[in-house]
Amino acid sequence: QVQLVESGGGLVQAGGSLRLSCAASGRTVSSSAVGWFRQTPGKEREFVAVMSRSGDNTYYADSVKGRFTISRDNAKNTVYLQMNSLRPEDTAVYYCAATPASSDSVYYLRVRSYIYRGQGTQVTVSS
Repeated sequence: QVQLVESGGGLVQAGGSLRLSCAASGRTVSSSAVGWFRQTPGKEREFVAVMSRSGDNTYYADSVKGRFTISRDNAKNTVYLQMNSLRPEDTAVYYCAATPASSDSVYYLRVRSYIYRGQGTQVTVSS
């Protein structure tokens, strides 16, 4: 069993940056694909970014490509999402997710592809 706890959310002005952290406990995520999703009220949770089990492959939603970076520190069992050039439309609750992976694929673009999911952290970007 893996528990995921997000942190680092908050209020930031447009153009600013935040780094979200997702600390895993109970089991290492080094052999897992890890991803970030976000959700706003009344909408479905949407894919943001994914990193393959090796860390060599990443994939981003078009809306965040070039602004967000997913990374991991296996020694700390932590996944990060660096968010730069934030926009008001990035306002959402951000969730991390992890799932054991048998290959180095990044084809984990849906929430239901992940076994383990965090509780979320709020990010608010003011204009």
